[in-house]
Amino acid sequence: MTSPLTDWPRPHYVAGGPNAFLCYVVYGWVDIDRPFSRGTYRSRGLPEGLDLMGYGPTVQPMVVSRFRTGYAWGRLVAQDPDLAAVVAAQDFCLVVRGDVTDPPTLSYFRDVIGLLTFCLDAGGVAIYDPQILKWWSPAEWRARAFGVGHCEPRQHVVTFVSPEQDGSAWFHTRGMRKFGRPDVSIHGVRAEHRAAIIDLVNRFIDLLAFGGLVPDGQEIRMSTLPAGMTCWRRGSEEDPSFSNEHLEIEWPGGKSC
Repeated sequence: MTSPLTDWPRPHYVAGGPNAFLCYVVYGWVDIDRPFSRGTYRSRGLPEGLDLMGYGPTVQPMVVSRFRTGYAWGRLVAQDPDLAAVVAAQDFCLVVRGDVTDPPTLSYFRDVIGLLTFCLDAGGVAIYDPQILKWWSPAEWRARAFGVGHCEPRQHVVTFVSPEQDGSAWFHTRGMRKFGRPDVSIHGVRAEHRAAIIDLVNRFIDLLAFGGLVPDGQEIRMSTLPAGMTCWRRGSEEDPSFSNEHLEIEWPGGKSC
């Protein structure tokens, strides 16, 4: 008898949020007919709502090339040329993509992490996550995504810090759509508030990924930040900065601080 899998809880879950959207690309020839062990991979396989599609020399080869361009690919070439060379030599990839309807637990995410780990063990050489513009080596994926054995949202969401013309910074995340939640955006961050804003962004990542919802006008209450900061839902999935809706956190009076 197969042992039941342990659910990944979502302790702050509030029903009525958007669907979770996932998209991953596994490069290399993956033997998908290889026996799949639910226990080994802590996974029930492909969650309902997601598709697994293969591409290669005779099946839409442009898909294989599509992800080897742009910002994330250029960064991989610069930072890990050995992995980039391995990926560049591949002419096959698998794409896992789709929506999970308003999930009350994170077990769908557990299932996908296990499935992707199986794909690496069955011939995959790298995983690309287009939602956070990140290439995972097999070793990093096993250590930081699969090996921890539970969900660590901050490993699957990235926070960018972009300079603004007035000398302040814009903190903005990508990847929260995996959890059916908005990303986070804070403009006008001055040097004296950077540490507190990093703490705030990380708190929001965890709250939202574990199911919380933030109403428009919600006030931020942190002793390390000015009183009167508020949250507002903005944008859409077509917004290129996020590929998602986002929470815009405004300073008191709507001004940078």
